[in-house]
Amino acid sequence: MADKSGQTFALPKKSNMLDELFTTQEQRDDLKREKVTDIPLSEIDPFPDHPFRVKQDESMTAMAESVKAVGIQSPAIVRRKESGRYELVSGHRRKMACEIAGLDSLPCIVRELTRDEAIIAMVDANLQREVILPSEKAKSYKMRYEAMKRQAGRPSKENLSPVGTNLRSDEELAQMSGDSRNQIHRFIRLTELIPEVLTLVDEGKIAMRPAVELSYLPTEAQESLLEAIESEDCTPNHAQAIKMRKFAEEGRLGEDVILSIMQEEKPNQAEQFKIPRERISKFFAPGTPAERIQEIIVKALEYYKQREFHRGERQRDAAR
Repeated sequence: MADKSGQTFALPKKSNMLDELFTTQEQRDDLKREKVTDIPLSEIDPFPDHPFRVKQDESMTAMAESVKAVGIQSPAIVRRKESGRYELVSGHRRKMACEIAGLDSLPCIVRELTRDEAIIAMVDANLQREVILPSEKAKSYKMRYEAMKRQAGRPSKENLSPVGTNLRSDEELAQMSGDSRNQIHRFIRLTELIPEVLTLVDEGKIAMRPAVELSYLPTEAQESLLEAIESEDCTPNHAQAIKMRKFAEEGRLGEDVILSIMQEEKPNQAEQFKIPRERISKFFAPGTPAERIQEIIVKALEYYKQREFHRGERQRDAAR
């Protein structure tokens, strides 16, 4: 629009004018703040490939009782999906607690997040947990690391650093998490383990260093290793894992080689009494775990010992 002198100027937008006339600054600031909204549980979907387990254990039961008594004190974070439903970014335990408590909705903050922004927010929120399993760290580090690399983009020829940051993605993740770059990459390697072997890492039966070496074994070799672990009732140490990886890289790691390595006596290993599985397999259903077989054998021996003791007493009484 032009004034009498012929100079042009822009009129403020109508909506801005109305805002200025009919709202206070406090009200306008309040509109910019994040709002907490009660969203029906039926409209909230879990985060895809959520790496953190949500268990219905004693802790969850206590949380549900607290929710039933005082409600949710910290709102969950969700993002709106194209379908109109919501995707849970942070608050999977709170959602389960609401379900157990019989509530129909969950207090949420709706944020506009891209897929990678949502991944980073989800991982950051859950890494604050007191107890995190190695498998959870492995999967979450991998998801966040890949999201950060996608966000950084490809570096230009003039600047070898990722766009928008002076740090490599793994260095930035190390500063955020407290784990070193090398340790982060060790955790990410664990995602190459088959689920059954990764579970043994979570249970503390396979240590971190041998687990990383085993992650380089092909899937078929890992499955053969799992069978050897069950039959020999032991897990590989670091030296054995290194040896298996070397044989695998040379293309010589077959079932017989894995079994031979697993049967090696480890330093400081207590002497073990072993029974060939084929001699006792007829007494157990197929697929019975080695621990269950051992438990049954020990109970049978205890029963045998008691029976022999009572038989000896009867013989002594008869001889008197």
